[in-house]
Amino acid sequence: MRIVWRRLSLGLVMLVTSCGPGTPAEPPQLALVPYPASVTRLEQGFTLEPGDTVASAEPAVAEQLVGGLRADTGFELTTGPQGRIRLDLDAPQAGAEGYELTVGPDGARISAATPEGLFRGAQTFRQLAREREVPGVRISDRPRYAWRGAMLDVARHFRPVADVKRFVDLMAAYKLNVLHLHLTDDQGWRIAVPGWPKLTTVGASTEVGGGPGGFYTAADYREIVRYAQERFVRVVPEVDVPGHTNAALAAHPELTCDGVAPEPYTGIKVGFSALCPGKPETARFLNDVLKELAALTPGHHLHIGGDEVEKLSAREYAQIVELAAKAVTANGKEVVGWQEAGATVLPPNSLVQYWQTNGGPEDVERAVAQGAKVIMSPASRVYLDMKYDDTTRIGQTWAGTTEVDDAYDWDPATLIDGIGEEKIEGVEMALWTETVVTMDDVELLAFPRLPAVAEVAWTPQAQRSFDAFAARLAPMATVWDRWGVDYHRSPRISWP
Repeated sequence: MRIVWRRLSLGLVMLVTSCGPGTPAEPPQLALVPYPASVTRLEQGFTLEPGDTVASAEPAVAEQLVGGLRADTGFELTTGPQGRIRLDLDAPQAGAEGYELTVGPDGARISAATPEGLFRGAQTFRQLAREREVPGVRISDRPRYAWRGAMLDVARHFRPVADVKRFVDLMAAYKLNVLHLHLTDDQGWRIAVPGWPKLTTVGASTEVGGGPGGFYTAADYREIVRYAQERFVRVVPEVDVPGHTNAALAAHPELTCDGVAPEPYTGIKVGFSALCPGKPETARFLNDVLKELAALTPGHHLHIGGDEVEKLSAREYAQIVELAAKAVTANGKEVVGWQEAGATVLPPNSLVQYWQTNGGPEDVERAVAQGAKVIMSPASRVYLDMKYDDTTRIGQTWAGTTEVDDAYDWDPATLIDGIGEEKIEGVEMALWTETVVTMDDVELLAFPRLPAVAEVAWTPQAQRSFDAFAARLAPMATVWDRWGVDYHRSPRISWP
């Protein structure tokens, strides 16, 4: 058998399989990522022209599509009551995020049940239209998983609001819908909390390597949330307790057991810090911090961390995690925690995040036995801070090196025995920033792995193969160049 990838016009990618005389080739795939659930090719499409109009029942979604097409093609489109590109809320069968998209000679029509569904369909249309000649197609699509996330660590190295917005744009283009912000760690505290002023004057003043740090005011955080909401991305903030707390302890030594503030920390070790169990100040701190985040966050979830705690006994660990969980539910939110939190008593509707692929899944199994669901974040697959290979200029290797095919070629439903589809809430990649200093660093580690994991989370497993994905991904380099994205030219992809 001989397999040859050929890039065609109209955004198509063809897999030609030679198995002998008379054997028909596989049908062409559209160069779409993540790939839709159902795709039917039609005979004729249309040519996108500058000045084309997007007509929509949701003007905000139409404006987003116009802006996206401008970034992708350079074309200036308009919005109005009539146009060749229509977005209609008339497909109740599509579900919360599903959509139907038809392209013919007269233009394109996206139908959905919700504005969010229209937005997801608009991202597919952007990819179809990037080469101006929009192919004829009928697509019916909806996501495999409800939770399709990316975690950005702004604690080890702080990222200003503008960088977080850019990250949201890059996520939304690939149908991701959860921005998990890792706001606190040993090296820095990044959110202002009333009544705890030194969290920002002291705790926010450091980062890995001794840089200036930084933090978000309430107004900054609301602006991130607003911007994400416009792109149908919900923000899940994380305050990591009871460990990863050196920045908080240095700022407020009343949270330590001996009342002595530790020195600010700018290294990358883990496990050495912890809140003091049993102190009233610890309970007040957790209540105040989580109350403020609940007030600032319109989504359902708050993340309480719970990972890598080496200084506390199992009883002390559970005491603090359960205090934090009670503070979350008291403020009308639901708990998310790293997998270690599964060893404690969790409230109803909790989520645990599986990451520790070098250890056993017992804590995940305990959480599921309590009724929790799982977010799959296996470090050896979706930790974007891992190097692609030994030559990558930044990144870590403690979970191995992770090329784009490693990030793509796995099935969340078969990762842990007994934790099947019905027990999985979704998939989330994580970008820790010990070695990440600039936004270019963020993008280099995220691309092309972010689109790869996005397809893991969206596309039905039976319709995924890395060879097909690689061929569909390659033409996107042209758009990334237009966007100014710094990406890894993986040898696994035949880039243009």
